[in-house]
Amino acid sequence: MHPLLNIATQAARAAGGNILHHLDRIDQLNVEHKGKNDYVSEVDKEAENTIIQTIKKYYPDHDIFAEESGASKKQGKPSEVRWIIDPLDGTTNFLHQFPQFSVSIAVEVKGKVQHGVIFDPVRDEMFTASRGSGAYLNNRRLRVSQQKTLDNALLATGFPYHDFSYIDAYMASLKSFMTSTAGIRRAGSAALDLAYVACGRVDGFWEFNLKPWDIAAGALIIQEAGGLSTDFNGGDNYLTSGNILAANPKLYKEMAQTIGKTVPNELRK
Repeated sequence: MHPLLNIATQAARAAGGNILHHLDRIDQLNVEHKGKNDYVSEVDKEAENTIIQTIKKYYPDHDIFAEESGASKKQGKPSEVRWIIDPLDGTTNFLHQFPQFSVSIAVEVKGKVQHGVIFDPVRDEMFTASRGSGAYLNNRRLRVSQQKTLDNALLATGFPYHDFSYIDAYMASLKSFMTSTAGIRRAGSAALDLAYVACGRVDGFWEFNLKPWDIAAGALIIQEAGGLSTDFNGGDNYLTSGNILAANPKLYKEMAQTIGKTVPNELRK
């Protein structure tokens, strides 16, 4: 395992321990509203601090880009390495004790994501990947599914929950996929949805308007598992646009055609 990936897994597991410690005392937590249907708890902050402290112990000069604390850079020349962190993806699920949430950590080197970790502390499942070295679940090699057509496919997605400006386009895509697949799942953690594409539990995933920390690790894990993860135009701008489409290569083409038919050009940037 690459040293950077090793530290990422250590940090993710430590944060997962923080999260599980608080799972049975939800009613005692301090919870803040960042915006409509957008919450942050003391557990998010504690988990993020644990991750950052673990990283800084070994790599004090690396840059940090985290959901709760934002961007952190050392003075002077920027580091070539940046850690992209979501300490608790699925906070709303966690606050309802709905067991679908995760820790997501990606490591970007010279502007390109090279390592990714998604950790599900409830199931003790650690999804990992390093560019060019494959993807793994608890040390077992991962491959995306072999599903070839939409009619038998199980897809995952995320509903709009605080920005509803694109809801019509989303609903058009949802309607098309609902009527042409075996089913749609909306579990509430985009990072885990992407991990599930990588291991074949779902055949594809699409969502609008995500943040870099939601998808940086998962996109790489899918690619290393033999899948495709792109923006809605088939490019690699998903960390900027927040729009991501992911699937095995055979199914990806059909999903992309549906997105092309249902999502206006101005929303596919």
